[in-house]
Amino acid sequence: MTADRDKDFPWWLVAVALLGAAAFAAVLADEAQARVLATLLKGVRITVFVTLVAFLLAVLLGMGIALMSLSGRLVLRQVARFYTEIVRGIPILVLLLYVAFVLAPGLVVAANWLLGVVGAEPLRVRDFSLLWRAIIALTIGYSAFIAEVFRAGLLSVDPGQIEAAKALGLGRWHRFRFIVLPQAIRTILPPLGNDFVAMVKDSSLVSVLGVLDVTQLGKVTAAGNFRYFETYNVVALIYLTMTIGLSLALRRLEARLRSRP
Repeated sequence: MTADRDKDFPWWLVAVALLGAAAFAAVLADEAQARVLATLLKGVRITVFVTLVAFLLAVLLGMGIALMSLSGRLVLRQVARFYTEIVRGIPILVLLLYVAFVLAPGLVVAANWLLGVVGAEPLRVRDFSLLWRAIIALTIGYSAFIAEVFRAGLLSVDPGQIEAAKALGLGRWHRFRFIVLPQAIRTILPPLGNDFVAMVKDSSLVSVLGVLDVTQLGKVTAAGNFRYFETYNVVALIYLTMTIGLSLALRRLEARLRSRP
């Protein structure tokens, strides 16, 4: 039954494509909306940059936390659990504000103490750009969720495979690289892809810090021309284009992985 459903013709995709084409045609046909689109497209670069950098850092940090949670050392396991439970309990918006206005100034104070020891010029809080504060906040926030994704994926690998690799004399790194990770990635990829798409949407929250992404440019544009309906229609259209396109690409990748022996 599931296989038959997977083979259904994607009429929903046809409907989305037709609606998207009609929406873009309407935007381009209207001079005011076309100007809004041209303005907002400048923010796509920032949105993509924030998402890609934050997600890559979150994957690396999340994998490290996941490996700590599976460590044979009690201290590492407890530290990993403490991190994931605390971070997952904080809303992303609150985390953004905390990193931007509490953690970042604290880091500057700590850096200035070290610079004072070596006699270097002190830093100013304003030197710590809001863009990178936003990236750090998204990295911290998503790393906790991604750590759980990696942990579940690594635990899904048959222990017999690991024991067989040990019997063959493979070291810990080689077991992870050649045995565990290739099998776990099939379990990890779908929820990891969902987190990536979610981060594209959550990247809009960086607008509260004044970062000039799509959402912030939309707010500034709407405040200037008072065309809220047209402006936020275009904002929604841009995000839908990015998220649906990513979802389709990830679904295609998952299908290719499932088809491999």
